Amino acid sequence: MKSFLFRLYLSWMKFLSHFTTMEDNNIVILNGAGRSGSNGYIFYKYLQLNHPEYNVTLVEPWPSSHLNWKTWQKIGAAKYIITTHQPFKARKGQINVQFWHGVPLKRMGIMANNTKRRDNQRNANLWHKTADIVTSSSDLYETLMSSCMAIETNKYKKIGFPRLDALKNPIIPKEKLLKDLFNTEDSNAEIGIYMPTFRYELEDKSIMEKIKQGNFFAFDDFDGKKLNAELKKRHQYLIVKLHPYEMRLFDNFNSKYSNIAFMNNDYLFDNDYDLYELLGNTDFLMTDFSSIYFDYLHLNKPIIFVTNFLKQYEKTRGLLMGPYEEITPGICINSQRELMQNLDNLDNQQIQNRRLYWLDLTNQVKGDNYSDKVFDYMTKYLGD
Repeated sequence: MKSFLFRLYLSWMKFLSHFTTMEDNNIVILNGAGRSGSNGYIFYKYLQLNHPEYNVTLVEPWPSSHLNWKTWQKIGAAKYIITTHQPFKARKGQINVQFWHGVPLKRMGIMANNTKRRDNQRNANLWHKTADIVTSSSDLYETLMSSCMAIETNKYKKIGFPRLDALKNPIIPKEKLLKDLFNTEDSNAEIGIYMPTFRYELEDKSIMEKIKQGNFFAFDDFDGKKLNAELKKRHQYLIVKLHPYEMRLFDNFNSKYSNIAFMNNDYLFDNDYDLYELLGNTDFLMTDFSSIYFDYLHLNKPIIFVTNFLKQYEKTRGLLMGPYEEITPGICINSQRELMQNLDNLDNQQIQNRRLYWLDLTNQVKGDNYSDKVFDYMTKYLGD
């Protein structure tokens, strides 16, 4: 019922937005990706800095039923509508540039085990009618996306993703990140970041209960004090960036550990950062099924894959590729004991070679300055 009412709301606001005048230099970015690797937000900052001749409006969160009429007027007056999730236009004549928000590893849409046929058909029709171009990084990306969303091949343009511009150019020094989150100085520091996917959809109350009690890995053998001691011994620091839903389970975000810190959205929003503008300062990544690992390959740094809910996730939603151990170029661990055993040996030449192999598969757009590529294509080839 809520979904039907929201679609009705969108239809009404689209109709009202026709009573605005569309201008060629108006761009609206509908950002549904928050500050965790948002192509939309990073492209918004790029446009503000490099193309002041365009009027750019950032709309977030999106989708939302709480936008004021002034915002809808801007949406209606935009020549370009840029989206990070489902494609959207308010009226004919607008151009939709679809960024999406990650190279998919998890099954979505048609391919997922936990979606409905009617919803999948509606989404496929939406992509067909609304998306003018879908930015792409590789043939593999296009194959994965089309398997889930039934996107036609002629919609893809290999021009890369703006979020990748931020990876190699951190917005602050590593020393400041260490000071901000751990309130310390350490010239030998190695900073890791743990970013799991959305585990709530596993529909397992025991997982949420563990997270609520501070066991952010949801390991059976979790011991925060022991883990912190092992990290401290090695001058290693771990940033924990949970899904916003999981973060809400904590009473507060203040870690009681010297070498473990929680990063919440307030830190990112208050400082006008996107997570990817900080990732270049980290020395290793920990994740489970999040597509962030494909982007992290651009840094050529160690990745640890946490597999304690692999079987559950494959059954509930599913992965687009497998076996998991073959598609993950890094150490796989299933417990805190295994994690601590590997803290001294996160990388080797064989793993580095696998990372480069997967980077080549997922990125065929050579060079840097992806935002430039997107802007040039959008304005020179779509704007005529």
